[in-house]
Amino acid sequence: MTKSIAAVGTALAETAAALYARGWLEGTAGNLSIRLPGGETALITASGLSKGSLTAADMVEVRIEDARPVHDSAPRPSAETTIHTALYRLSAESHAVVHAHPPYATATAILAARRGAGTVTFTDLEIIKGLGLSDPSKVVVPVFDNHAYVPHIADDVVARIASDAPPVMLIGNHGATTWGPTLDIARNRMECLEAMCQLTLLVARS
Repeated sequence: MTKSIAAVGTALAETAAALYARGWLEGTAGNLSIRLPGGETALITASGLSKGSLTAADMVEVRIEDARPVHDSAPRPSAETTIHTALYRLSAESHAVVHAHPPYATATAILAARRGAGTVTFTDLEIIKGLGLSDPSKVVVPVFDNHAYVPHIADDVVARIASDAPPVMLIGNHGATTWGPTLDIARNRMECLEAMCQLTLLVARS
């Protein structure tokens, strides 16, 4: 692993630890990735590890074209690797992806799945501005079915998400995924999505 890739791995580990501390990456759940210089590969968290104690050595370089590890001796990459690489292929501006299970966003995804809703709409919330949209008054967040075979979710992402779509999505009965030009922005967008879901659910109870 080169020093530059190791630095990317360290950044992923630090962000994962911060999200783990918030209870958004429980057990071994969740995954994060960054597109590497050159644009043809990405570094992603390995599968089956607690996100609270990762190091740069726990990251896997994968090809964006087919989601396969670049090195045969690498650890097994996250089960959601195909979703990450699909998002990278959809937009050259996507350089980081975060998949987590924040409680309110996950609860919203569960409710949407129960209702058979393919989208969740948020309007007139100040926090929508954090998603970087041209019109921050409204955002329609797609909700995807939670297929046991994850590549099917990735196929749905390719079929439904346009390159200029809002950089957030929900997976029914599962969690949330956000992306952006940097890891910090992708993480911030996860925080914004969680805040939107929290506010909406709290108001619905009042």
